[in-house]
Amino acid sequence: MNRFSILVGDITRSRAQAIANAANTTLLGGSGVDGAIHAAAGPELLAECRTLGGCETGQARLTRGYRLPARYVLHTPGPIWRGGQEGEAALLASCYRSCLTLAESRGIESLDFPSISTGVYGYPLTQAAPVALKAIMDFLRDHALPRQVRLVCHTRETAAVYRQVWNMWYAGTKEERLPEEPETI
Repeated sequence: MNRFSILVGDITRSRAQAIANAANTTLLGGSGVDGAIHAAAGPELLAECRTLGGCETGQARLTRGYRLPARYVLHTPGPIWRGGQEGEAALLASCYRSCLTLAESRGIESLDFPSISTGVYGYPLTQAAPVALKAIMDFLRDHALPRQVRLVCHTRETAAVYRQVWNMWYAGTKEERLPEEPETI
């Protein structure tokens, strides 16, 4: 599918119209991707997030991007991994769907995602990748916007897992398979 790709890079440098933030429920910054996005966006992002009153796990809220190249940030608190028996997969899928639905409602053409919940929240990458890709691909199949969605992985190893899942589930032909060496931003 030419509307979706998997890259390696720093999502805070993304030039997509919007980026997703793997936030916590307060939306007031944290570690990992969340901390990096807040640091790159500047104090105005924190000030706007304070007006939102937080966000439930699996839902999404939109703010401006401030000092980021991206115009908007879609904040979505991912699930904390608790062994997989407490609805983590449904909540993780909801994170991606909520961001995509919000982006569509705002007319956002391009959206970049990080690997939600696979850092500090401990969601095993090999279990998160199929959930994330299914949520994204199911949405894109039925909606015109966003026109371009990218998964921006912080490491080549993370991108390799997502690319392997993509190639197993979504590449119908050899030509549709993603190469082992991902693009970078």
